[in-house]
Amino acid sequence: MTTINSKLPAVGTTIFSVMSKLATDHQAINLSQGFPNYGTDEKLISAIYQAMTDGFNQYAPMPGLLSLRELIAEKIEHFYNAKYNPETEITITAGGTQAIFTAISTFITDGDEVIIFEPAYDCYAPTIKLLGGVAKPFELQAPDYKINWEMVKKLFTANTKMIIINSPHNPTGSILQKEDIDALIQLTKNTDILILSDEVYEHIIFDGQQHQSVALYPELAERSFIVASFGKLLHTTGWKIGYCLAPAKLTSEFRKVHQFNVFSVSTPMQVGIANYLKTTNIYPEIPVFFQQKRDYFQHLLRETNFELLPCKGSYFQCVSYKNISNEKDNDFAHKLVTEFGVASIPVSAFYTRNLDYKVLRFCFAKENNTLEKAVEKLKKL
Repeated sequence: MTTINSKLPAVGTTIFSVMSKLATDHQAINLSQGFPNYGTDEKLISAIYQAMTDGFNQYAPMPGLLSLRELIAEKIEHFYNAKYNPETEITITAGGTQAIFTAISTFITDGDEVIIFEPAYDCYAPTIKLLGGVAKPFELQAPDYKINWEMVKKLFTANTKMIIINSPHNPTGSILQKEDIDALIQLTKNTDILILSDEVYEHIIFDGQQHQSVALYPELAERSFIVASFGKLLHTTGWKIGYCLAPAKLTSEFRKVHQFNVFSVSTPMQVGIANYLKTTNIYPEIPVFFQQKRDYFQHLLRETNFELLPCKGSYFQCVSYKNISNEKDNDFAHKLVTEFGVASIPVSAFYTRNLDYKVLRFCFAKENNTLEKAVEKLKKL
């Protein structure tokens, strides 16, 4: 029998897959995994179909369709007053997660330390470990998940190679403020530390707040990979189209890995998205659309016994159930599915040490009637 030495022996199926399967098995309302249950714009669907009909069905250029990269460059300059060369500093990727994996793969090797902020999107730490690196989590605490940068500084060593930040934040819905960015600038000043900025929810931000992209700050942009996602922007998570911004010297190294990772991503999707974005200004609509979703979901949840935690961005609402039960969050989330018919994500799954603050994450990127039906079930708690 062949002996297998797993590179990730402690890693199983992601909590997203587990809870979605559980929801399907019990015919529960799925507010766990972060995907919409409503359709996308018919104009976009038509643009993709037209691209296929027009014959755009073969390999795209390895860095991505230039016309799409040019539109991204225009967007970044408009929102962040930052110039990225579409030929040398923008790469189209197979979703945000592939961009994250490739950026980490490009530079992290045996013994390199990467600071992450937990609760964290669950691909960060396993990817670091897979490459022989060491994930050093800074543990944020409910309910506000603020970063104490003086304490973060204590994690720095001579082996610190990268810091991963995520704003708006999955799973907590918190956002970085300017003072956070100022602290990060000071901590990385005069170092060779790289930054991976996961900004896939950049346009899903509420209450008039400004997204603090690292692209706004030249001191950070010069050392940063910025990851974004069309899936979140266009309500098309299943298409897996994203992109990565980085200075030319970083992008050159990124593409060396990208070309052997996926080489290129779906040609008709890129053509269709580019043609759609040329004629449709969707950016102002996104925060308005999702704030209406957030506000309505919060309105509904106030009729339950859950305590709402702050949600300043993303399409996730975290809630505390400490006034309802003392059960572990994994057990409580399981009971919600099997006994009450609503699927959530236990936030302890986003911590390496499975810290349990009695908090669950719900996705509100759903039809209003779906949210209504879910909350009717949650009222029974």
